[in-house]
Amino acid sequence: MTEPDGTIRTVYASDEFNQFFHDADKRVQSKLKFVIDVIQRVYEIPTKYVKKLVEYNLYEMRISVGYNEYRTILFAVDHENIIQSTKVILLNSFLKKSNKDYKAQIRIAERIIKSMEYDTNR
Repeated sequence: MTEPDGTIRTVYASDEFNQFFHDADKRVQSKLKFVIDVIQRVYEIPTKYVKKLVEYNLYEMRISVGYNEYRTILFAVDHENIIQSTKVILLNSFLKKSNKDYKAQIRIAERIIKSMEYDTNR
C-alpha cells in the first residue's frame, strides 16, 4: 500500500549507519539519500541499487562515487523479499575494497540485528 506521500516502504537506520552517513562526504551522502528515496518510493527496486546477498536473508544497497564503491547492508523486516517488504533497516555501510569485506560486514550486520531484537524485547 502506498502512503499519500508516495512512500511504499519505511526505512529505518541503525546507529552504525547513521554514524557512517554523518562521517561521509557530501557526494556520498547525496547518493545514499537518492537510493534511500528509491527504496522508499519504487516498488521494484532496480538491482543497480539493491541486490540480495546470496546465502543470507540480507540485501546490499550499492552506490558509486568516483572510483569508490560503497555498500550498505539492509534487512527487510516484514518479508523475506524486499520488494514485498514495507519496513527496511539500514544496518551498516562500508567502502568496498574487495569481496573479502563482505563476511566481516555481514557479521556486523547480524550483530546489529540481534542487538535490535534484544532492545525491542525489553
